[in-house]
Amino acid sequence: MKAMEQTLARGQQIQDNCSAVVKKLRAILHSTEEQLRVNKKQALFLTQLAAKTLPKGLHCLPLRLSNEYYALSQSQQQFPNQDKLEDPKLYHYALFSDNILAAAVVVNSTVTHAKDPSNHVFHIVTDKLNYAAMRMWFLANQPGQGTIEVRSIEEFTWLNSSYSPALKQLESQSMIDYYFKTHRASSDSNLKYRNPKYLSILNHLRFYLPEVFPKLDKVLFLDDDVVVQKDLTPLWKIKLNGKVNGAVETCGENFHQLRPHACGWAYGMNIFDLIEWRKQKITEIYHSWQKLNSDRLLWKLGTLPPGLITFWNKIFPLDRSWHILGLGYNPGVSHKDIERAAVVHYNGNLKPWLEIAIPKFRGYWSKFVDYDQAYLRTVTSILSAAPPPFILVCNSSHPPPPPIFFCSMP
Repeated sequence: MKAMEQTLARGQQIQDNCSAVVKKLRAILHSTEEQLRVNKKQALFLTQLAAKTLPKGLHCLPLRLSNEYYALSQSQQQFPNQDKLEDPKLYHYALFSDNILAAAVVVNSTVTHAKDPSNHVFHIVTDKLNYAAMRMWFLANQPGQGTIEVRSIEEFTWLNSSYSPALKQLESQSMIDYYFKTHRASSDSNLKYRNPKYLSILNHLRFYLPEVFPKLDKVLFLDDDVVVQKDLTPLWKIKLNGKVNGAVETCGENFHQLRPHACGWAYGMNIFDLIEWRKQKITEIYHSWQKLNSDRLLWKLGTLPPGLITFWNKIFPLDRSWHILGLGYNPGVSHKDIERAAVVHYNGNLKPWLEIAIPKFRGYWSKFVDYDQAYLRTVTSILSAAPPPFILVCNSSHPPPPPIFFCSMP
């Protein structure tokens, strides 16, 4: 009996100990879950920060290019073949970007795969800050037999807040407060909407293609985070059957309050019929929706939501092999799909020129960067191999407070 009592007493003690252990494990689990939540929030913040932070190399390169551009004579600053810029029989590309290296990759990859580069014309629009640098880059790196035009968005004097509701909204006090008041930053859960690209009218210029190209009938719009892998000439031969925008559809996505179960489509590579655009008054439709969204209740920021609405029922679906998305956020994009695609798109935060890029996808982009080019010889880069990003050597032995950098000039 005594032995039994001792055994039962030990069992009771073990049970009491188990209850204590369970309570302790529950406390640890709760603490771990809370720490995981904090870490996820911090990771999201750091990813967004990395996505919108300009690497030193991409800061220094425009400074050096601008310095050399203004040393040229006026005749040396001109591009050849300017008579081709308004010829509707040629293949015209619209590229709106403030990223010189990204724009160079788009042009290089397109020309490389074009069957007859002499018939391809690239219209690049950038901002005033990068205008001289962008021109200098393409003056020094002519795209073979292709034709280049580089313009500043400031040249489009018609694009002002009295004409464009989007520009009026971007210049509003509420928008300035949203981006530059620190107390708003700490309370904003949608960090992606605080990316500076949303402040740039370059992002909205895609809705004014007929005004930008008044004498053209068709234009192929390319984002600056794409790489072209095949000849795109056949796109101009596709009949859009009265539609305005030839694009790859993205069915199965959830577009929330816009149309929950509808198919969307992808920006990044779009063939636009400017004749139908003018006839169907697409820009006016865009303006009407922007005015309805003046309080930003329909959508926050960006061009995809107004694009989905403006071009509703005006999309001609292209075969999916023309344009593959996801290389800037989805490591699961298959190698087979990438290889068969005419255009690969690094949409998302993990851009190929950033350190946070998905390593296995970076090579598709970096192979079109010419590291033997004079302006890139001081670049320390293993983009073609592994994770570190493109870095242009800057003299930072006594660096001032960020974001100012000193760049070595020859």
